[in-house]
Parts: sequence; C-alpha cells; structure tokens
Amino acid sequence: MPEEQRVYLGVAAIVASQTMRQVMDLVVRAARTNATVLITGETGSGKEIVARAIHHYSLRAGRPWVDFNCAALPEHLVESELFGHEKGAFSGADSAKPGLFDLANTGTLFLDEIGELELRVQVKLLRVLDGVPYYRVGGQKKVAVDARIVAATNQNLEAAVAARRFRADLFHRLNQCPIRVPPLRERRDDIVPIAEYFLGNMGSTPGSRRRPNGRWSDTLGPATFASCATPSPKPWWPPGLTKSASPTCRPCWRRRLPGRWSAVLWSWTAWRKRPFLPRFIEPAAISRKPPICWAFRGAR
Repeated sequence: MPEEQRVYLGVAAIVASQTMRQVMDLVVRAARTNATVLITGETGSGKEIVARAIHHYSLRAGRPWVDFNCAALPEHLVESELFGHEKGAFSGADSAKPGLFDLANTGTLFLDEIGELELRVQVKLLRVLDGVPYYRVGGQKKVAVDARIVAATNQNLEAAVAARRFRADLFHRLNQCPIRVPPLRERRDDIVPIAEYFLGNMGSTPGSRRRPNGRWSDTLGPATFASCATPSPKPWWPPGLTKSASPTCRPCWRRRLPGRWSAVLWSWTAWRKRPFLPRFIEPAAISRKPPICWAFRGAR
C-alpha cells in the first residue's frame, strides 16, 4: 500500500500533501484524549474520513462505531433515533427501540451535519455530553451511556450561534478539539494521487479491462499536472473529494480531433462491443451530451 494511502474503518484516505499530514497529526493527538471533537470543512472535503481516523487511533478502536446524519430525518424522528423510544411512545412504536447512544456505548458516535439539529434536540444532546442520564422517548427510566462524540458540519456554527440558530453552550461543549479539513484547492499535492486512486478503482470494476501493467491508464494528461502545479485564484478542480470523483471517473473514451478538443464518438452499445482504452484522461469536463457523446478539453 502506498505511503500516502491509509484505510480507516474500511474507507481509504489519501494523505499526500503536507497540509493533510499536519491535519492527520492533529487527528492522532485528539484521538488519544476523550474530548469531544468538532470537524469543520466544505462539503466533500473528507470530514467523515477524519472522524473514522479519530476512532481508528483512539483507545475505543475496538469498540462500536456509529455514524448518523442529523439532516436525514425530521426533528421528532431524530430524537427517537438518537435516544431511542419505548413501546407505544408514539404512533407506530410497536416495540421498544434502543437509540444510537445505546448502540455506541463505550465506543464513538459520529454526528454529521450537527448544525441541522433543532434547538429542542440540542438541549437534550447537551445534557448527554455533560454526562447526565437521559430518558428515551416515552420512557420512565433514565439511561446512562459512555460514548465519545465526534461531530462535523459544513456550516459556520459561530454565525449560527450569533443568529440564535445554535446553542452557544453546545457549541463550546463540542468545540473542545476543533479540526478543520481544508478543501482540495488548499492541498493541491493530493489531487493527482486522489485522481489516480479513482482511476484505479474504476479499472478494477467487474467487466472492465486493464493494461498489462495493472493500471487502467498509463498516466494523467500533461495539462492535468500543469494545472495541479500552477496555483490559480479560480482553480478548475472541484472543492471536495466527492465532487472530484465525477470528472475523474467519467467515461472519456478518447478520439483525437483537430485542435484542443477531444470527444467521445462511441455510443454505449459500441463501447460494450469494443472497449477501447483511453490514452490519457483530462478531468476538466467542458460539456456532456448524454447518452452518446461526452466532450472534453485536453492537450493536443
């Protein structure tokens, strides 16, 4: 496994730039404590990977790991999901259900999009963070758990506190160990390894064909390396990992045309019959005309 590629709870992480190495050093130091961690960063920058790394390096590594997106459910369901409910607590509660805090007992609970929590749920979460036992929804018996909280958000929680959309006491309780994950434009040395990682995964999918050297393509295009090496106030690369996967892995069966334009002229059916391999891939997609043609701008 390359030195810059690490795996945390089954998810690969690319750590090639000095910026990300400093972030991971901070992750290791924070993981050795039992403090609450607040991870901030733009969407797709890799906040969940950092959270998994914290659990991986912590003393709770062999204990449960539970993750939850706070924006995935409405308020009343979020409370039931986090803290559990008793039978008959509400319509449809045919049986008792333990909450995520119960499942993460002695382990780590990762709360993604923590800024989306309603104020009433924030109050109950604050009490749990302070070590106070809580009631399940509809319950009459208090439950005590020991779970480390790692939270993440792409919002500015300080501005949310000023706007009274987020409790100040909960913010300070979560912000014991703040970690900021920089976007790709601030760690350009990670772009090429991440792109090659995505290309390698695409080449290893069932039904695809590899070159004799085991890689899906010989190399990225020269324009890609030039763009990575040259700082730009308006970089062409997407800000996060999830957005960068699409332009990297998008099919670009390349055919040389006059000028600087390369286009796919093979339909999906023709590609299935004769899967040509690309000579190189340029991640800057200019336009897409589904399902027959993808147009890319690349070096001559």
